[in-house]
Amino acid sequence: MNWKNTIVTASVTAAMLMGSLTTAALTGQVSAAAADQSKVEVIWGVNLRTSPTSSGKVIRMVSKGETLTVLEQSGSDWYKIKDASNRTGYISSSSKYTQAISGGSTTGNTGTTNGSSGSGSSQGSTSQGSVAVEKVIAAGMKYMGTPYKYASDRDSTATFDCSSFVRRAFIDGLGITLPADSRQQGDYVKKKGTVTTNWKNLKRGDLMYFMSYKGTSASAYSGVNKSRATITHTGIYLGNGKILHTYSNAGGGVTVSDIAGKHWESRFLFGGSAL
Repeated sequence: MNWKNTIVTASVTAAMLMGSLTTAALTGQVSAAAADQSKVEVIWGVNLRTSPTSSGKVIRMVSKGETLTVLEQSGSDWYKIKDASNRTGYISSSSKYTQAISGGSTTGNTGTTNGSSGSGSSQGSTSQGSVAVEKVIAAGMKYMGTPYKYASDRDSTATFDCSSFVRRAFIDGLGITLPADSRQQGDYVKKKGTVTTNWKNLKRGDLMYFMSYKGTSASAYSGVNKSRATITHTGIYLGNGKILHTYSNAGGGVTVSDIAGKHWESRFLFGGSAL
């Protein structure tokens, strides 16, 4: 018998009967019980951070398929975990990123079933595209903090500019060599398929392209014809409004930045998949 889950269940039941349990408290109790499953499998690449906040420093990208030990629930949105190398940190507890493992097998569907009828795939199924995307992102994340240098040597990993970094992530992750600069890479993405001018429509792993910096105010970009603007920056969209890229040493070299409400949102030209 799992005594922790028994206590949680009894506490929740008693509190509900007495009318003294708030919705937030109920969510916290249930989340604590879920965390007590002790092991989770990563089903979508997720950042391991030093603190339970999206602004916490990224330790590394935890790749799809890794198994983690849950040490505790931190609030309603984070797990404190330990990985196979005994590194500890915090990851999002959203079901988008992990699923509980019980008895050596996952509790949810993780792929398609041969010969099955119906849709042919499940929520946790893996497409070739998503596997490739995670490889590229994982390859890029290993260079976190690498210094920025304009016009960096394309064959070096000691420093990067924006386009050499994106290019290296694809080389290391998939063995794909993209064009040398951001403008050529943007043309490459356009030729691959559909692009979008609304960054909120991007998918994880899509490449993003930006115009020159004109200031932090959105109004500084309001009169610009973006369909004719020159590409000056690129990066890899991570989802959840974040971009993996490099643009200056003051910005931390290779780093993860928020898009919404920042000049990145105002400067965005278009984005799409290079795969």
